[in-house]
Amino acid sequence: MRIIFILLLPLLLGACSERFLELYPENSLNEGNFYQSDVEITLLVNGCYIPMREYEKNWHWVLAELPSDNSSFQNNIRTGEAVRGVIDQFIQTSGNQAYANFWNLSYNGITRCNKVFAELDNAAIQWSDERLKDRAAGEALFLRALYYFNLVRQFGGVPLVLQPITSKEAADYKRVSEQEIYTSIVGDLQASAAHFAKAEALHENGRAGRYAALGLLGKVFLTLGRNQEAETVLKQVIDSGKHSLRENYADLFNPAAKDYTETIFAVQYSETSAELANSFIFTFAPHTSGGAVTNRPNIAITAAGWNQPTQDLIDAFAEGDKRKAVSIGFWTGIDWDGQTRPIPYCAKYKPPVSAPDARCGDNFPVLRYSDVLLMYAEVLNELGRPAEALPYVAAVRARAGLATAGSSDQASLGRLIQEERQREFCFENQRWYDLKRTGKAIEVMTAHGLREKAAKPFLYPEAYNQVAAKLLAPIPANEVLINKLEQNQGY
Repeated sequence: MRIIFILLLPLLLGACSERFLELYPENSLNEGNFYQSDVEITLLVNGCYIPMREYEKNWHWVLAELPSDNSSFQNNIRTGEAVRGVIDQFIQTSGNQAYANFWNLSYNGITRCNKVFAELDNAAIQWSDERLKDRAAGEALFLRALYYFNLVRQFGGVPLVLQPITSKEAADYKRVSEQEIYTSIVGDLQASAAHFAKAEALHENGRAGRYAALGLLGKVFLTLGRNQEAETVLKQVIDSGKHSLRENYADLFNPAAKDYTETIFAVQYSETSAELANSFIFTFAPHTSGGAVTNRPNIAITAAGWNQPTQDLIDAFAEGDKRKAVSIGFWTGIDWDGQTRPIPYCAKYKPPVSAPDARCGDNFPVLRYSDVLLMYAEVLNELGRPAEALPYVAAVRARAGLATAGSSDQASLGRLIQEERQREFCFENQRWYDLKRTGKAIEVMTAHGLREKAAKPFLYPEAYNQVAAKLLAPIPANEVLINKLEQNQGY
């Protein structure tokens, strides 16, 4: 947990950009008496997004998509499987660097949020508009809640740090229960939504806002089985009229015309610099495809082939589902074994629009309006009102080019909602969390593992044999060794 005491204060191009695309370069400044106006506070808040940008780019998909039945990898003798491939196969260990990196970046983000709270009431700050103070508080609360939500879903109970602390004090922070973490998350999101309500006129595209806080709160309530509370907050998002489904699913993933209509909150990326860019397509394209998929033959991709769509995911799409071609591409060429075949790859994230190198500008969606609709349908169905839930599922299916489901039987509709979630949000880091919260992870992943091992002779013999013991990720080894944190069972 030592990294949580590092704070790099970002220098932005401007505190109130209308586009909020060219985000938070990581230049460091000497803090000193820097926080004297809302401009500096806005810069400080912008820094709270930085660690999330980094872990979504490199690590979250490894922990939240690879372990699911959506995603695997193209065999590659050049890179091996020591960090990412073993997570896909459920033979991970606490020494795996992916967990340490995700943990450290999460607490780095939490530290930044706590720094904002420590400065907001500083009497020296001159506010040109008091609503900027509410916006700053709303953003920091939302982001802290999101960091903790991902941490608790990965690791279970973790240290709960809600104010700036010293490295010496850190040793006293041990893991608390999942319930305590969720209590903090719910409180942060409720407070965040209240602050955002006062500053709604100052909302900017790219920043978290009121409906991001309410939508995420709905997801937290859904995860906790608090369905009536989830219904209430999700209905507020729907009734607001602030967001709607895009007519064309492909428009959600166009880096040249970023979506803020259906996308309620996304991690922002830009091609303008290496610090602001991602390189998703250069990681996800078949490693044997050269520049055929990336459109950049000058960039070597010999370490690519990750987040490869599984046959289970390919088969999950019905004929005529418009989402399939947007989500899954096929490149026909030589595969890992020297044979020529159509090779699937994650196609949601695109090659650079104008950058000559591996800088990509796709935003990474965290919460979309279709997610709100399907969550709302799920809670209505769980509350015994499937007929009310059906139109919300139908709206998502209609956009995909599919007919309305005919049955409003509660059990059948419940299964359909989960199937729609798998198709709608593949490669958006949702499937593993959905499998766990619905209690289907062991059943689904055990059966999936049998199919994977039968089809892929390069997998380890012990692959998928330990699903039950590894529904929670391991606490990183250094945290157990140095900070004396209790390890999760099974590691």
